[in-house]
Amino acid sequence: MTDSTCLPALDHEHFLRRAFAVAEQARLGGDHPFGCILVDGQGNVVLEQGNGYTAEGGDMTAHAERLLATRASKKFPPAELASCTMYTSAEPCAMCAGAVYWSGIGRVVFGQSEHDLKEMTGNHPENPTLDLPCRTVFAAGQRPVEVIGPMLEAEAAELQRTFWRTKEA
Repeated sequence: MTDSTCLPALDHEHFLRRAFAVAEQARLGGDHPFGCILVDGQGNVVLEQGNGYTAEGGDMTAHAERLLATRASKKFPPAELASCTMYTSAEPCAMCAGAVYWSGIGRVVFGQSEHDLKEMTGNHPENPTLDLPCRTVFAAGQRPVEVIGPMLEAEAAELQRTFWRTKEA
């Protein structure tokens, strides 16, 4: 599903797989397997961010997308962020979608949907997932955010499946 705007065409699968690699690095570092990257209008990766739950001392708000949006809004002006794309392993939750919106990032491309993630993890205390599509959050705003996804769903879901399976044991 695509909501079109005037942002440049990019190789979505390539960049999404790079976000998956960041998620895998987060997992290998002892964190939840979520990751994202920020790509500028020229196709350059300008930021990477893995989940920070463990790295940030058990901070339940240290989602990769929120952390990246915060870093991006400190580093780049809104006019520049409007031409940027966030690639993320899973659909931004309501909190992260709000951070993306407020930062000024113009496009989000995600792998696994929030609905699918909730079905997979259930009511896990480390991931009390909200089944609220980021499109719904962005639609309530006053500026457009293009959304593309879910994409490469099976690959994205596998990052989560293997991690949460070990959490049940």
